[in-house]
Amino acid sequence: MKNFTKIGLSVLIVIGMFISCQQSQKSSPNSYAKHGLEFEKLAHVWDEAIPLGNATVGNLVWQKSGRLRFSLDRADLWDLRPMENIDFDKWKFKDVYKHWKAGEYNKVQEAFDVPYDKLPAPSKIPAGAIEFNIDALGDVKKVDLDVSSAICTVEWINGARLTTFVHASEPVGWYQFENLPEELSIEMISPSYDRPNEEGYTSQAKTDLNQLGYKQGVITKGDDNICYNQNGWNDFKYQIYTQWEKGAQTLTGCWSISSENEKVKASVKAEEVVANAVSEGYLSAKEGHLLWWKNYWAQSSISIPDDLLERQYYLEMYKFGSAARADAPPISLQAVWTADHGKLPPWKGDFHHDLNTQLSYWPAYTGNYLNLEEGFINWLWEHRDVFKKYTRDYFDVNGMNVPGVSTLDGEPMGGWIQYSFGQTVASWLGHHFYLHWQYTMDRDFLEQKAYPWLKDVAIYLDEMAVKDEKGRRKLLISSSPEIYDNSAKAWFSETTNFDLALIRWNYEKAAELAAELGLKEDADKWLQILSEWPELAIDEETGLMFAPEVTYHESHRHFSHLMGFHPLGLIDISNGSEDAKTINNTLQNLEAQGSGAWTGYSFSWQGNLYARAFDGDNAARVLRIFAECFCLKNSFHANGDQCQAGYSNMTYRPFTLEGNFAFASAIQDMLIQSHTGIVKLFPALPSDWKDVSFNKLRTYGAFLVSAEMKMGKVDNIEIMANADGEIQLQNPFDSKFKCSHEFTEQNGILTIKLKKGDVLVANVN
Repeated sequence: MKNFTKIGLSVLIVIGMFISCQQSQKSSPNSYAKHGLEFEKLAHVWDEAIPLGNATVGNLVWQKSGRLRFSLDRADLWDLRPMENIDFDKWKFKDVYKHWKAGEYNKVQEAFDVPYDKLPAPSKIPAGAIEFNIDALGDVKKVDLDVSSAICTVEWINGARLTTFVHASEPVGWYQFENLPEELSIEMISPSYDRPNEEGYTSQAKTDLNQLGYKQGVITKGDDNICYNQNGWNDFKYQIYTQWEKGAQTLTGCWSISSENEKVKASVKAEEVVANAVSEGYLSAKEGHLLWWKNYWAQSSISIPDDLLERQYYLEMYKFGSAARADAPPISLQAVWTADHGKLPPWKGDFHHDLNTQLSYWPAYTGNYLNLEEGFINWLWEHRDVFKKYTRDYFDVNGMNVPGVSTLDGEPMGGWIQYSFGQTVASWLGHHFYLHWQYTMDRDFLEQKAYPWLKDVAIYLDEMAVKDEKGRRKLLISSSPEIYDNSAKAWFSETTNFDLALIRWNYEKAAELAAELGLKEDADKWLQILSEWPELAIDEETGLMFAPEVTYHESHRHFSHLMGFHPLGLIDISNGSEDAKTINNTLQNLEAQGSGAWTGYSFSWQGNLYARAFDGDNAARVLRIFAECFCLKNSFHANGDQCQAGYSNMTYRPFTLEGNFAFASAIQDMLIQSHTGIVKLFPALPSDWKDVSFNKLRTYGAFLVSAEMKMGKVDNIEIMANADGEIQLQNPFDSKFKCSHEFTEQNGILTIKLKKGDVLVANVN
């Protein structure tokens, strides 16, 4: 195993270049020690652990019962048994409506809601753990996560040191102990599949893993390796393998997880993956890992004069880089950090498409990480046949909708069916196809994926609509996540603003994309259908409503009634005084009703709302609340108010990721916006932010923009075109400026034509 310690001059050069580059970039995370995690001891609970990952495999580094523990996970570890209660031969949407109309909604709840809570699967499951006996090492001196390199180090007072990372582009993790006073023993720990769970009940999950019915897997240990093979439901199986080399005072090892499932492409066996990695060596792996993260952070950066918010932003973007890849499954509720507490993960760790997956990808666009966002788009596109079958089977119509709660292979899981079988899920998912087109200007993507997706959804919505005697359209019944939870009252007889905003947006954008492709007949058809749907319900005093005759009258965690404002932009401050009044009234009423029923993601989303309203002071205020009171010490969003400061009536701590990533999106919208087609620089800064900068944030039209503000005034900007196009830029300068390209100016809007590869530079005289 001598390759573990191989090193060449190229390794030193690359690492040196990495450090030099990071130190030279003003807004790079490595320039600021505050951008990582640093503790005086290891966490003693899994959800406060140091998170490492690469979207395929993940590791949580913490201490359990005195041992150093790696809680290991793999994104495609799923029990995919069919949901027993879902039988579309017996239950269809029309049956739900029939029982609701007859006042017998309890029959629907018994059929769909109760089984989801009681049945253990389908579900995401954890992999297992590696534990190290660290008794001989004594007390810990420091635990550190460097987000610029995605490397965790643990130092002990006696001089011992652990360096560990999950390789950025290979399904392996590495660990290296140095200065060991004696040999460390290593153990593999399997989940409690057929033995009693000793963890006890938590607020995060009630179902023990042993309810899955698996026979406990086999762990075999060699002189320098341990292998764990576990069989699950049907043909599902997975393997964890680790191998190590011991030196005089060192221990260097590598681990991997592989999976096999009939419905998912089998991965290479973990034992083989580790063997290949070991042949390349630890330092070679570290070199490739560092290079990936160097390139990741080079894609964009920010610098803001608020240490708390800037640090939180980089922690969020670190987690995004650890949880998203083009060739990996989408970000689920906990991504590659499934709960290690002897039970199924919160909400089975599934894919919630009534908010969670959508918010998780918000920072990919402006943040210039479309290469990672493609994993979400690819997964949705790959499962279109599954979605179309679900649409035919449940709704009895053509076109396409998507289950609001789904498994790894896109199948419906049930639950509160107003949302798990929501009628406009595919429209909100279509928003990501639209954004991908707008931020890339990739015409092949427009023609082959973006427009076909919205067209399929438009066909479905056309057949779902019913008309009144005047030819006005509506849904038979409608809902608004998650007002009134899963009660009969959660169904509205009139189309809610949530559903209506998504329907109107889908037809508007389907027409827009059809026109862009020269499909005039299609465009005219979609515009005609759009004209038959009502406008959003707006109250003169309280703004956007849940539905006609139902104002936003109580605190509620999910801002579903605000979809038309954000993220869809059907209503926007830039549209004029009428929209501005509606938005201001809406935001004031949101505050007036209070945050008692909110969870953490509500504050992140509220930050986005204030940013879109150009209210930087309030955006920063609510984002600070999120960072301080709705995140655990390792930055994981924990849903409930961890400060117990009265921000929410909920103080529980189930960990999910969407609140983290929506936070990052809000910071981006404070710095730059382009959703109206006009690029606005620093549109929502707090009044006390005078020195601000960002590097290579992306806009509609595929432009990469860098800008710097000094003493409250924009000093210089740089724009690089990733596609041929015309950029419209709200003049950011308050005096004369120099510009490298010709432009025209009208009403304060600069219009500049750029070719792909052009770099425009403008600064004050």
